[in-house]
Amino acid sequence: MYEIRVETEFAAAHFLKDYHGKCENLHGHNYTVFAHAKGNNLDEGGMLLDFGELKNALREVCKKLDHSNLNDLQENGVLVFSQNPSAERIAQYIFNKLKEKLPDAPLFAVDVFETKTSRARYTEE
Repeated sequence: MYEIRVETEFAAAHFLKDYHGKCENLHGHNYTVFAHAKGNNLDEGGMLLDFGELKNALREVCKKLDHSNLNDLQENGVLVFSQNPSAERIAQYIFNKLKEKLPDAPLFAVDVFETKTSRARYTEE
């Protein structure tokens, strides 16, 4: 089994509407995001997936989130995170957007770090 990982960062603000504590107040994070692909087969060039292709797609997805208030993010007039942009929901959003951009890529997981020690992961498994 082969696995690759690429990384990017973005900064954004958010608050958690249904949380009772400090995080219900507007605050921000410098998020770090990892996208993982894994599989058993390599292409003719000996690669599972081109690092550059995955990295460019990840950067493009995260660019939409960068320097935004995630609570206000809308697509087609609908709030993306239902006013609760948790790290878990952000990871799922990024995973799904990557699948749209790279439908044939063997995407495995997306990790979203709010801090160096706090991570949420989304996989389809």
